[in-house]
Amino acid sequence: MSVRVIVADDQEIVRTGLVMILNAQPDIEVIGEAADGRRAVELARRLRPDVCLFDIRMPAIDGIQATRALAGPGVEDPLAVVVITTFDLDEYVYAALRAGARGFLLKDAGTALLSQAVHAAANGDALIAPSITARLLGAFARSGPAEPAMRPIEELTEREEQILATVARGRTNSEIADELYISLSTVKSHITSLMAKLGVRNRVEIAIWAYETNRVRNG
Repeated sequence: MSVRVIVADDQEIVRTGLVMILNAQPDIEVIGEAADGRRAVELARRLRPDVCLFDIRMPAIDGIQATRALAGPGVEDPLAVVVITTFDLDEYVYAALRAGARGFLLKDAGTALLSQAVHAAANGDALIAPSITARLLGAFARSGPAEPAMRPIEELTEREEQILATVARGRTNSEIADELYISLSTVKSHITSLMAKLGVRNRVEIAIWAYETNRVRNG
């Protein structure tokens, strides 16, 4: 079955290009598009797509606000959101991930990475552009968060620490399984355990916790 996507971007030429790229993929179907965040939220709530692809800067409601409305804390049945932007700014990345986004890409990411991010989000994974991930790791390694991150309910096992590091580096479940020579079901089991121990809702929040606690280092 095709991954059902809605695309929101206030620039018509960019929005049209994204729609064309996604519809050209054999297993992705764009079912709606919007020129502003308010319309995007309305469409998403009505159509319940598998993935929402949102620009950061949009009129009425920006991409971060739209993401929070559909996937943020307190949303009972959150949708998968991938944020895509021209602006390579750390504060945008962090705000988008905090709002509940499952992916963050730059508009020059290319067709393959765009398709991969959509599929990852639809499968419950998270994909952040590699250049952004590396920079975030460095930034969090140098300066801690404004407030101390919560301690895990239980101590993490050695394997969970390994899974934590790979999730923080943007690896998908399949990539983690290959890298650590374990089964896909084992990866999923460890990620479920990590979410329970850390008190988080998804793998992006796992990654944020890893950054905030300096569990991972750039390089």
